[in-house]
Amino acid sequence: MKKYNVLVFPCGAENALEIYEALKSNVLIDVAGASSIDDHGKFAFEKYIGGLPYIFDPNFIEQFNKIIADNEIDFIFPTHDTVALFFSENRERINAKIICSDYETALICREKSKTFALFKDEFFIPQSFDLSNQDITYPVFVKPNIGEGAKGTAIINSSSELNFYSEHQDDFLIHEYLPGLELTVDCFTDRHGKLRFIGPRTRERIKMGISFHSESYPLTSEVSHIATSINNKLSFRGLWFFQLKQNSKKQFKLLEVSTRCAGTMSLYRQLGVNFPLLSVFDAADLDVEILYNENKIVLDRCLYTRFIQHLYFTTVYIDFDDTIIVNSKVNFHALKFLYQCVEQGIKVVLITRHEKDLTKTLSEKRIAYNLFDEIIHLKQNECKGDCIVKERDAIFIDNAFKERKIVKSKCNIPVFDVDAIQSLTL
Repeated sequence: MKKYNVLVFPCGAENALEIYEALKSNVLIDVAGASSIDDHGKFAFEKYIGGLPYIFDPNFIEQFNKIIADNEIDFIFPTHDTVALFFSENRERINAKIICSDYETALICREKSKTFALFKDEFFIPQSFDLSNQDITYPVFVKPNIGEGAKGTAIINSSSELNFYSEHQDDFLIHEYLPGLELTVDCFTDRHGKLRFIGPRTRERIKMGISFHSESYPLTSEVSHIATSINNKLSFRGLWFFQLKQNSKKQFKLLEVSTRCAGTMSLYRQLGVNFPLLSVFDAADLDVEILYNENKIVLDRCLYTRFIQHLYFTTVYIDFDDTIIVNSKVNFHALKFLYQCVEQGIKVVLITRHEKDLTKTLSEKRIAYNLFDEIIHLKQNECKGDCIVKERDAIFIDNAFKERKIVKSKCNIPVFDVDAIQSLTL
């Protein structure tokens, strides 16, 4: 079966990272990231292309097509609504297939006024008000016509607040305030226009427009009807999502629809619904099947830190007790780093004063003896610093400050505590 090269652009936001996580382990796909601004994508993507012009630069398409040619890209995955709209509009000028719905659908989804106009006769459209309307019932909710991530939104409690908001925002919508439960509904529509999956999930603890807590939510007939109605009036292909919020009567009302990937689509991916992967295969004109585990799942996220150490080394010396084994348990972070070293051709040397039978302990912990290129098993009175070959480009990892201080002094190489292994791991 053909292997597909996929380019994620731009690649630094949470939804771009979700696409990467969803695709990177599939043997039929090679995934790369590209951006106009160097951000977290540079740290996360193994293959990263930076320095692109912005999409509205007159040279963008020419330079983008060069990247497509140089990297033999088959598919482009846009991750921002404006970028998705631009790529959909310029689909014929870009020399790779765009994983996105058609231009008309992307345009309607990008402008909320167009979305609400299309569905104005549906029960799930919130009550709207005009700025000149003197009979507005407060509070109301205002938001930009074109926007994302809750930017520029506000709850307005009076006419004076509304007037103040209107002085600072030109193109915006006024809707009834919706105090109830908020959902995102992740969907997949295949190339035949058939809505294949509907996945509601809660939006909780929202920061920076991102759900830091989300739980799968039962698919009710109300939500299913809304999803089907939206799918029937727009020409989706691949992944898409929409957001709902309950009014005071617990009726769901539409907030927005989008043709791009949502970062928290990762929730349903853990239940077997890999939206980015399904979208790639559908874009390749392949029939797909969905195997869905129907158990409840909860997602909770925090800010995640990645590092790039500007450090060259060809050998790692690493301690065993309280470094590879911590509190009688295997330190998975340490093992991940060691396997990374093996893949990169970096020599791994275990240096330890382990008091028991080391071979037996390794076996009990299911750690392969041959994971290590060399094992130095010291007596209690022997110094680790005396055993490190000084001319090598080496680093030393040990939980004990005393050991690190001696090695640093004797060998003049970088030394790391156990907690710093994270900065060495890709």
